[in-house]
Order: sequence, then structure tokens, then C-alpha cells
Amino acid sequence: MSQGEAARLTLIGGPTASGKSARALEMAERTGAVIVNADSQQLYAELSVLSARPDADEEARAEHRLYGVAAGDDPWSVGRWVRAVRDLLAELDRRPAVLVGGTGLYLTALTKGLADIPPVPDAVRQSIEADYDRMGEAAFRQRLAGVDPEAAARIEDHDRQRLIRAMAVATHTGRALSDWQADTRPILPPGSWTGELIVPEREVLYAACDARCAVMLERGALDEVRALMARDLSPALPVMKAVGVRELAAHLRGETSRAVALDQMRQATRNYAKRQLTWFRNQMPDWERV
Repeated sequence: MSQGEAARLTLIGGPTASGKSARALEMAERTGAVIVNADSQQLYAELSVLSARPDADEEARAEHRLYGVAAGDDPWSVGRWVRAVRDLLAELDRRPAVLVGGTGLYLTALTKGLADIPPVPDAVRQSIEADYDRMGEAAFRQRLAGVDPEAAARIEDHDRQRLIRAMAVATHTGRALSDWQADTRPILPPGSWTGELIVPEREVLYAACDARCAVMLERGALDEVRALMARDLSPALPVMKAVGVRELAAHLRGETSRAVALDQMRQATRNYAKRQLTWFRNQMPDWERV
């Protein structure tokens, strides 16, 4: 990808329900750009409603790519998404593109690089998981600090998955995950793209999250979750971890009322938005705030 091609890229990030898609659509209509998905949940075909994927009318207003392209039982990693984006940008040649989404790791993989970390064997990961469950988070984090102090300090409380990942990488490779991540080159050349973050006031954002959840129920979110449950997919798959799936599945099993499920879904969505805000604040301090 040449410098001239990369300069035609605009990256838009922000938390869920912040208005990213609307801004990308306005920009695409004005410039003729192709909209490219940078949201891990909007990749999956089964999550049209729950991921707030652009609807048919919006897709008719501008070309959208990498939306609903993955099957729920075929999980995509950040590396797979990066490869798909590189292929797509080569295909688009000199056409402008707007990459938009709330998955901060996707955007930082493009702008800061993706570490070429050797895969961790299942046996190693399972052993580390057992250590975590036996030790508890506080003791495990202290242990991680001995081999990767940066990761131990950076990873948020209760983020079991990332704590285990950091320890597993250090154990298997003999090198800290933070060191692997630092030794990378960006996919997009520095200075060849523009980036902006949609960051509403916290109260406005949370109100938008609550309203969106109610709309999702009206538009068929329960049917989406019911269809996922019927397939008996592994709960470890990303599609089953999407915000709202667990809460609505509990209602469909008769464990909670619809009202309780909606309240729980709203809380989970607000929590997700808060984590996204933290990521963008820490990882993209120099991006333009909108």
C-alpha cells in the first residue's frame, strides 16, 4: 500500500452507541468513501441486531465492507481481521475508505502494529488458567508483575482473559507480552492516515446505551439469541460473548423476566462502553476528539 493510498484512509473509533456509524455514513456520502467495519461483533452474520450493524437502508447509501462476513462458529482473531483489511485496501486501490468501529485493538493493530507472537499451546494455557483459578486475581497479578510488570499494571481489574494471556505468552516464549507488543511496526505508515474518536459526555453516552438496548429488543434481539442457542455453540466463542447474548439467553431459559433481562443488558452495555472509553483514552491520546 503506497503512501498516497494510505492518505485516503480515515479511522473513526469510539464506544458503542456514540454515533460512529452515522458519522462514517455522512463522510462516505460526502466523499464517496467505502465504509469498512472495525468492530469485532459486527463481523458476525448472526449478530445483525445485537451489534447494531448498519441496516439495508444505510448500506444502500454507501458501500459497506466486512460486515456480517463471519460465521459464529468460525471465530476471527485480530490478525485475521488485519489480513482481511490489507487485502481489501489493495482491492480498493486508490478509492478512499473510512474504517469505523469500537474495537480498539483492531484500530491500534493498524496504527501501532500487530505483534507476531508464537501461538501458545493449549496445555500451557490450560495450566495457566488453573493457576489463576487456584490463586485468585490478586496473587496471580502479583505473579504476572514478576515477568511482565507493564501488563500487570495495564490490564484492568477482573479481566481474567488478558491476565491469563499475558502470563501464558511469558511462560511459553520466555518473553513478556509487553515486549512482543512493543516490537512491532504499524500496518499503516505513520502520518498516512487521520484518526478521530467520537467521545460523548458520559451521561449522554449511557442514556444512548439504554435507549439502544430497548430498540434492539423491539427489532428482534431475542430471536437472534434464540437462534444462537438452538445451534448449541460453545460459550467460549466470541459470538456467544457478545454484549446482550448472556442476558437475553437467561431470559429465554426462563431464569429472568424480560424487564430484568433488559436492565441487565443495559448495565452490560454501559460497562462495555466504559471499557472502550478507557482503551481509547489510554491507547489513542493524540487522536482528534469529536
